[in-house]
Amino acid sequence: MASKRGRLDQFIARALQVSKKAVRQLLIDNKVWVDGKVAKSPDLHIDEFSHIVCNDAVLQQYEKQYYMLNKPDGVVSATIDDKHPTALSLLMGIDPAMFHIAGRLDLHSTGLLLMTNDARWSAALMAPDHKVDKQYLVTLANPIDESYIDAFANGMYFEFEDITTLPAQLTILSTHQARVVLREGKYHQIKRMFGRFRNPVVALHRESVGQIILDNTLLPGEYRVLTQAEVDCIIQH
Repeated sequence: MASKRGRLDQFIARALQVSKKAVRQLLIDNKVWVDGKVAKSPDLHIDEFSHIVCNDAVLQQYEKQYYMLNKPDGVVSATIDDKHPTALSLLMGIDPAMFHIAGRLDLHSTGLLLMTNDARWSAALMAPDHKVDKQYLVTLANPIDESYIDAFANGMYFEFEDITTLPAQLTILSTHQARVVLREGKYHQIKRMFGRFRNPVVALHRESVGQIILDNTLLPGEYRVLTQAEVDCIIQH
């Protein structure tokens, strides 16, 4: 989802179905307010979150919103799907068309899913040079041993894409469970890395993204608004 940026005069002309000359007169007459201030410049840059008032009528008042969801198994990380419930459909009272998911999870993967209408925030989160740690709890079909640790730390070469994964941290928790920390998100990366050991992933649960940790009070399918500190930690990373 791209950020919708543009000129003030173009926005008002479209919103009111008037000419740019008429818009300039509104500006001269101090009839246009942007973010609580009188707007004078027709080429003022605005975006989808600019609060715009003209002749005491509100033309735009979208607010930035950020949510964390404890994604259940069987829910799709998508806006629309014909076969499965979508993550965005679990958020009550929002317009799914205005929101998008920042970092998807597979159909059967569970845990922390971030959703927002702020494209610049999610772009900062997912930017390749940002390298935000993503932590997962992984349950395996077969026992794991110390050899997995070095293999993940050294990175793995995938011939099909001609790529080598960045070093990943693997901590063994029990014979069939490990915690994995990645700084990238290649297609089915964790499942493919364990696949090198012919060890199928039984369950994959995302616990955190950067400093944002899944709220342990949220049951599967429940969500909450991010705190300001959680929002800011991505921008300030």
